[in-house]
Amino acid sequence: MTDPSVLYDRLKEEADTVLIGNEEVLRHITIAILTRGHVLLEGVPGVAKTTIATLVANATNLEHSRIQMTPDLLPADITGTTVYHQQNGEFELQKGPVFTNLVVADEINRAPPKTQSALLEAMQEGQVSIEGSTLELPTPFTVVATMNPLEMEGTFKLPEAQRDRFQMKLVAEIPDTNEERAILDRFDANPTLDADAISQVLSRDELLNARTVIPETHIEDSVKEYILSIVDATRDHRNVTHGASPRATIALQNTAKAAARLNGREYVIPDDVKEMALPVLRHRLIMNSDAELSQISSEAVIEEILQSITPPGSDTDHSAGVEPAVGDGGTKREFE
Repeated sequence: MTDPSVLYDRLKEEADTVLIGNEEVLRHITIAILTRGHVLLEGVPGVAKTTIATLVANATNLEHSRIQMTPDLLPADITGTTVYHQQNGEFELQKGPVFTNLVVADEINRAPPKTQSALLEAMQEGQVSIEGSTLELPTPFTVVATMNPLEMEGTFKLPEAQRDRFQMKLVAEIPDTNEERAILDRFDANPTLDADAISQVLSRDELLNARTVIPETHIEDSVKEYILSIVDATRDHRNVTHGASPRATIALQNTAKAAARLNGREYVIPDDVKEMALPVLRHRLIMNSDAELSQISSEAVIEEILQSITPPGSDTDHSAGVEPAVGDGGTKREFE
């Protein structure tokens, strides 16, 4: 059985030959693949959003495709269509770029809503419908959709239903001065360095095998209650019109299990939940008009909630590396 922590260590070691910075993005994309999730990846141009997704695919030997989302893109350009061949009088199915293991939908908000919705069935059901026929997608199947937060002209807002189908929203940050100097030195030595320089260090079977370990990760009832308290608090917060959905609750539990495994544990602790709360919840909160006028972000609300709820067993020592006997922790709600 493949240990997810060993899998990630091998992936990160190989990725480090190309990638400098944004380690958290790499870690969380790995978690998404291990938990059958999809990722919305935001960042300004030039911060290696597409490179990160591509190098993960190369290192794990996953088939991948890149779709440049544009206003004139049609749903059939993503899912595929049937083509009539006049020579033999027959229709032939031509599968679209969605039939792969990892799809990079570049600048997803530049495609119109009808085209964006072509990904909905694929993301939720792992299948697509073409001309009345339902076709299964390959396993694993993950969508990494990128967004540029700066240029809003000619873009279409992602519907709430589609945003909710993304397990996580990640942010690729601009590197700090030291990281950017390291980037200069690396590309000075090798100007053509890119994701194609990544070698395969994992097999598809190892990845699928590691997936089976995640559901077996133990989670105490008190930690489940902690997850419920966090999600419920997003629905009651004074700055939020609509909080996180039950799908978010499930995603937070699943990703916390994967985070625990990547940390080398067979059980979830509150710190795993805290790590995953921001990427899982930030894109699901609909802020009210007062919050928008005051420029209060969903991230600020989530941070406030995490500080306001006392995690279970907060005084328990987990350093011994054994399964903790987590007690019932109280919750402290201070939102009003």
